[in-house]
Amino acid sequence: MSRYIFTSERLGFRAYTPDDIDPIAAINSDKSVMEFFEKPMTAEDTLDFIRRQEEQLRLNGYCFFVTELIESQMVLGSIGLGYRDYPSPMRPFVDVGWRLKKSEWGKGYATEGAKACLAFGFAMGIPEIFAITPVINKPSERVMQKCGMQPFGQFDYPFLPSDHRLNPHLIYHIQNPLL
Repeated sequence: MSRYIFTSERLGFRAYTPDDIDPIAAINSDKSVMEFFEKPMTAEDTLDFIRRQEEQLRLNGYCFFVTELIESQMVLGSIGLGYRDYPSPMRPFVDVGWRLKKSEWGKGYATEGAKACLAFGFAMGIPEIFAITPVINKPSERVMQKCGMQPFGQFDYPFLPSDHRLNPHLIYHIQNPLL
């Protein structure tokens, strides 16, 4: 039996195990990785993040999966889908996102992983998937574009003050081509 829920050419996507806490915490605490988030995550924040992903997987069949290089089984980070119900123009919605260790940037993993997660979500019957990022996060916007996502608008992320450096956020979306 495969350790992966699904795979792409180079990447495997799976549920969390206790062995993932340290590598995911190292990624989540890296200031470069978290540049476009409110702040780096503490070890406790990472445990909360992992618990939320486990709950999303249990309830919805998807989450921000542990993402590994299949060849080496090295943890690259988290790529996946999340159910969101906070105030936004698309409430409620499913979004795709990625967070990878800095040493693995620029190798196409975010785009490959996001495309695999979109395909996974579409196969589950999700009709439309969104992605959000601060306007200033051009690398993530490029990943959205490479995935075939289209601009949907902007909004102020509701958990940050409207004048915060990370507001406003761009919204991209893509329709399920299987429906």
